[in-house]
Amino acid sequence: MIDANKAAPQVEFKEVRIVCPQCNKRNELTIPSKIINQSKQLTTVSIPSGLVCDHTFQAFIDKNFKVRGYQKIDYELSKMEFFEGSGEALEGNHKKGGELSTLTTLPMFQEIIALLRSTVDDKEILGSGLFTLEGNVIYSSLPHMTLSNTIREFESRDKNKLSNIRRMLLELDDEQKVCSQYMHILGVKFILVLLFNSDIRLGMGIVLMSNLAKKIEELN
Repeated sequence: MIDANKAAPQVEFKEVRIVCPQCNKRNELTIPSKIINQSKQLTTVSIPSGLVCDHTFQAFIDKNFKVRGYQKIDYELSKMEFFEGSGEALEGNHKKGGELSTLTTLPMFQEIIALLRSTVDDKEILGSGLFTLEGNVIYSSLPHMTLSNTIREFESRDKNKLSNIRRMLLELDDEQKVCSQYMHILGVKFILVLLFNSDIRLGMGIVLMSNLAKKIEELN
């Protein structure tokens, strides 16, 4: 068992002023710096009602932590979400034929995000995420500290050439569990992550993760 919080370096956060595009109410939201810094261009932040106002919307934040625009959304969220890229476009990198190319988001990816979002019930499953092998966020609804520690863990694995691991389980200080599983989507390798509450046994966590991975694979 690995304690994901043991000797973890301090996580840096930035305050970003967010203005609702519908009612113009504003608030300063705390964003993990690492998410913005690792993004190639813009990071999309989906903001649930209650954080700024009663509306749900998205903000597009650049690498200087400046908001470049907003977008209304017509679905409800229970948690703040982070996407790589802007709008509905998610981007990831993969090597094909020895060349680095861009995997442009297909409608299937939106189905995957919807599946990840619907999996989180705030009872057993507290958050979900999809990452590149290098630890870059493609999608995440994980809590800030868990997200930052997860990114750091994946970066360490990539640096130490441990990407051949199929599945990994982490138990946090509060006994919550983080389960990650490597999987292929359209021939590209990604890491799927779920955060479970402290009551979930690791064996059950593996079962829930396997069921979700199977549903995603059926979309391929």
